[in-house]
Amino acid sequence: MLPSHMMLSCLLGAALLAPVPIGTAQAPAGHGATADGRGADGRGADGRTVDYRGLRLTVPAGWRVVDLDRNPEACLRLDLPTLYLGHAGTQGECGAARAAAPRADTLHLEPFDGAPPRADIPTVGADEGDPLPKVRGDSNEIRYALRRAGVMATVSYASTPEAVRAVLTRARALTPPAAPGPAPAEPAVAVGPGPRPAAQEPFTGEGFDACTAPTQRAMNAWRANSPFGAVGIYIGGRARACAQPQLTAAWVTRQAEAGWHLMPIWVGPQPWHSSGTGLSTDPSEANEQGSEAAEGAAQAAAALGLDEGAVLYNDLENYSDRATWDAPVVAYLTAWTVRLHELGYRAAAYVSASSGAKALSAHYAQAPEAMPDALWVARWNGSASVADADMGLPEGTRQWTGGRRAHQFRGDHDATYGDVTMNIDRSWLDIGDPAPEKAPKAPAKAQTPAEAQAKAPVKAPNQAPLKAPKATQGAAGRA
Repeated sequence: MLPSHMMLSCLLGAALLAPVPIGTAQAPAGHGATADGRGADGRGADGRTVDYRGLRLTVPAGWRVVDLDRNPEACLRLDLPTLYLGHAGTQGECGAARAAAPRADTLHLEPFDGAPPRADIPTVGADEGDPLPKVRGDSNEIRYALRRAGVMATVSYASTPEAVRAVLTRARALTPPAAPGPAPAEPAVAVGPGPRPAAQEPFTGEGFDACTAPTQRAMNAWRANSPFGAVGIYIGGRARACAQPQLTAAWVTRQAEAGWHLMPIWVGPQPWHSSGTGLSTDPSEANEQGSEAAEGAAQAAAALGLDEGAVLYNDLENYSDRATWDAPVVAYLTAWTVRLHELGYRAAAYVSASSGAKALSAHYAQAPEAMPDALWVARWNGSASVADADMGLPEGTRQWTGGRRAHQFRGDHDATYGDVTMNIDRSWLDIGDPAPEKAPKAPAKAQTPAEAQAKAPVKAPNQAPLKAPKATQGAAGRA
């Protein structure tokens, strides 16, 4: 995602969903939500007080308040501090940003009744006003089922959940509390009679991805009327830009049954400087981050019903300073690959033709067994092809041949099929049999370049094995 696209998306989103001035925001009467501009101590400068379904809570003064019943097209963005009220709608206003550099504190409140059984983030039972259970979320998102109020509260955060958790902890009931209801069960993978449909049969053809998993109506319309047979879905990661209220195990099963080829995408730490979403510039630390990302992605994939052997894609965005980022990027993506193999999945990387693809290609011979099994390259040149030139790879190379390539050839545009419009990126896929390679048994573990470098003799500065020369960046897609 190029910064210019991300900035434009943020500006458009801010214009569409700008908060109502403090003191005037009010949700429909049936919602039971108002915002009167008072802070926790009655002073307007301290924040906005909101009543929602028998709860009163105060959010920081800089937060937006978005009523999803009034605006079902609103996008549940995770990069702007926001209180979302009500069930998510179509999220038709989600734009091009797929990875968020500035993840923000957000809170989404919705009734139990109708709340989707999310499988991509943890859900735990709690009671408003009580200390909330501390739970780790690999995607920096946690759902708290507030049992007395009958409200599901989804917390999203940048580096730590403490600030937004405090908003919930200070919430108080406007009516005498009811007896606590049962804690919600962990979402179960939807398994019908007989074998589950395969979500990743070999596929050659066009695919698309959108910031949030589309509604079933949209998927049905596009299956019948569009040229696409594959869809990218953002299953998690600390830099994921949009919430995924549609993304359940049942949703995954329905798309597989309809014949869609699914491309599960993990948006982990990125090659930019950020305490919340940034990749470490130290290859050894990036190596650890890659292993952690693989574990989070495998857990999310399993919860969504994606069988072992599925190809999981790591979204790693474009960067211009290759001298700084090539080494940690290679360390991160090879560690991601090795760990996913150990967990029974295949690994893929979504990278830019002008940065990540070149870094991986340059180090392919150094540790081919640790390289991603498939490569998805962003280069918005309009060519629906996985030829070497379109992938940013050396001419005549054998790297990632034989059904192991995808090319995102057009990004950030609206497309309409069967009267449904979505903002998408387009790709051409040539992805073969997704059966996983056999992972080596410990201790005969495949080494990543970072691990090999740590054991290698000290080299002269101009011979550092993971440092690629700084390159002039060419035209690239989002990554």
